[in-house]
Amino acid sequence: MTTQQAPIAKFLIVFAAFVIVVSGLKMASSLVVPFLLAVFIAMIVSPLLAWLKSRRVPGGIAIVLIISLILSIGLLLGAVIGASVDSFRQDIPVYSAKLSLISESIQQSIAQSGIAIDAEQWQNSFDPSAVMRWVGSTLASFGSVMTNSVLILLTVIFILAENTRFGDKLRMARGDKSSQAWLAELSTSIHGYLAIKSAISAVTGLLIYIWLTFLGVDYAVLWGLLAFLLNFVPTVGSFIAAVPAVLLALVQLGAGSAGLTLLGFVVVNFLMGSAVEPRWMGKGLNLSPLVVFVSLVFWGWILGPVGMLLSIPLTIIVKIALAANEDTQWISVMLGDSASLLDNKS
Repeated sequence: MTTQQAPIAKFLIVFAAFVIVVSGLKMASSLVVPFLLAVFIAMIVSPLLAWLKSRRVPGGIAIVLIISLILSIGLLLGAVIGASVDSFRQDIPVYSAKLSLISESIQQSIAQSGIAIDAEQWQNSFDPSAVMRWVGSTLASFGSVMTNSVLILLTVIFILAENTRFGDKLRMARGDKSSQAWLAELSTSIHGYLAIKSAISAVTGLLIYIWLTFLGVDYAVLWGLLAFLLNFVPTVGSFIAAVPAVLLALVQLGAGSAGLTLLGFVVVNFLMGSAVEPRWMGKGLNLSPLVVFVSLVFWGWILGPVGMLLSIPLTIIVKIALAANEDTQWISVMLGDSASLLDNKS
């Protein structure tokens, strides 16, 4: 094999391995998704576990307290949201029919102004009722994932139990401190991001819920939950969360309330995203906006709606892992934000 062929062959081998791994993840998504959710939950509550241990609370008791907290929140959300999800899914045909009528009236108004548009083509190209069906299927998929709550909870318990000893085990296995330093950097980045982002997302969802309740929009608790979940997706998540609530306000209350609903989403996300979040998170995640969008599509395609929720934490893990290896550091740089490069040069 010549020197010119060697890099090509190496690239093909790496690309083939990547395709195999991605295909395996997609085929095993029903098993991978609950595990990733457990890791996600464990990372969120890990700072709380560390805080309890710093107060000299025994590890076993600290884990029991945290699991009790998770169970309480889960039962509360299940009781409040479960009935709303079922009721909303039953009302989807009604909302879809009303949205179709509004769409047809818009098409007819455009036709009367002299712009001829085929009705069937308009319906295929512009179907706002599809958003409601997508929201219903997304909420149903989250519900189906939570049917594995026992498996998720057990996995969280074992992850928390291994949390404090994993670094020492890795150092003993590798025989040096470089792996532990890499693990510490990874844990600090992910834990800090998830803790701050969870708090900001919770406040965002609560404010959206209060505003929609004030306006009288149906299922305000669902749209608050959706705003909370999609706030983990930078840039596009807030816009996606606003669409179904605005459409429902349009169908239920009219154009004025729909405008106020949209205004509420814009104000809340502007305040939280432009004022609060940068103050807490500093320069942010150092991810390119294009990488954020591609990771949303990529992980969503592999793991479904849960993959969209976890797209940024998973991408951060990949970026830090690539940065730890000299051969792949250039990929980590390419995934970063160009603004950070300009700051480093200056």
